[in-house]
Parts: sequence; C-alpha cells; structure tokens
Amino acid sequence: MATVEARDVCVSYPVFTSSARSIKNQLLARTTGGRVAGKSARYVEIQALDNVNFKFGPGDRIALIGHNGSGKSTLLRAMAGIYHPASGTMDVKGRVAALFDTAFGMDQDSTGYENILLRGLYLGLTRTEIEQQADEIAEFSELGEFLDMPIRTYSAGMVARLAFAVSTAVNADILLVDEGIGAGDAAFIAKANKRLESFIERAPIVVLSSHDPDILRKFCTRGLVLQRGRLMFDGPIDEALENYDEIVGAAVG
Repeated sequence: MATVEARDVCVSYPVFTSSARSIKNQLLARTTGGRVAGKSARYVEIQALDNVNFKFGPGDRIALIGHNGSGKSTLLRAMAGIYHPASGTMDVKGRVAALFDTAFGMDQDSTGYENILLRGLYLGLTRTEIEQQADEIAEFSELGEFLDMPIRTYSAGMVARLAFAVSTAVNADILLVDEGIGAGDAAFIAKANKRLESFIERAPIVVLSSHDPDILRKFCTRGLVLQRGRLMFDGPIDEALENYDEIVGAAVG
C-alpha cells in the first residue's frame, strides 16, 4: 500500500557568503522564505522545513499551499528523495513519479533515446519496462529525429517535453507535481495537460503544488499550508485556502 509519512522532518542547507552580516541574513530569509537557523563568518544556514508532520494514504489528493519560498518545493523534493532530512524521517512506500525537475536523471551529452533509459531508471522503471514504452514515449514527445542527438542541443522546452513524456509513462503510486513544470508550446501543453489529468486519476496518492486555487480545488481534497518552512494547517482544501488567505491578509495588514 502506498503511503507517505513525515515525522518531525527538518531540512536545512547552508548558503555560503563572504560575511554573515545581519542585513544579509534578513535578505536571505526573505528571498528563500526559510528561517535563518544559524550563522558564521562563512555562511548562514536556512531552515527550509521545520518539524513537519503528516501522513498520506491511498485516495489522498493533497495541495501544497504557500507563497514562494514557503517550503513547498523543498517538501516535494524531500518526498522524492532528492533532499534528505537533517533530522526526523520521511518514510515513502511506493513508486514515485516527480513532475518538477526537468534536469533530474538527464545527461546533457547523451541522446534523447539514451536519456529515456536514464531518466526511466532514475524513476524506478526496469530496463524491460522502459524498452516496452520507449516508442510511445518518443511519439508523445514529438521530438522526432532530435531523439538521436545529444540533449545539450535541445531547447529548454524540448528537454521539458522529453522529461514529461518519460515521467508520465511511469505507473506511479505517488505523483508529485509542481505547477512550475513547463512542457513546450501551447499546443503541446494542451496535450500534456490531458495526459496529466489521466495520470492524476490513476495515481493512488497525488501531491500538487500550485498558486492557482481553481486548479487546487479541481484536483485536491486536502490542503497543507506552509509558511517559512512550518506546517500551519492541514485539512479540507476549502478550509486550507481560507487559512492561507488569512495568513496573507495578516501579513499585508
């Protein structure tokens, strides 16, 4: 059974600077959204996630809500296994498909076809599974003869197309989506959105980060509100969005 459980998860990282003057610490805190947890003459430490707790199970459709820098992307990457907690545990059971990092599992000097294999392996597919789906992935990407060329010759949109095509070929137990993912021109984005909706319907657990309340209401039933790395609210999506509005209102006021 697919599950995701965070127990007192803390994620922090150093930002190296020429000095750790207080004004620089304040600017870093504002731009990253995290909390300055420590400082020295060489770096400041940003607390990106601070004692976060939750549990997701089959049927959960989770919205991650918060301003830029609130910890949403860090949390997605922690669930994907890209970031590891400095303390606490992130227990993930099931195959994960992450739709937020086009560079993950891609080698610039390898061809498109070779990167289908590489990214598929990073996502947990077996070589046999990748080979069985390679033609469908190639067709969906619409990259044609470019698949025989190194991806360093691709535009950013072409790389995103290929990454999206591979990621959505996975039969995932846990789907992690960041609204920032791009997949090419308008025509391809419409095609990708249709494929993504089908993907969301199939996945037992979906975690979606977005600033669009309509998208969150469409796909999610539960919301987690994050602020400066802390989990402020966990509950029904409408209540979560109301809670976020209150936080924003209080900050403006």
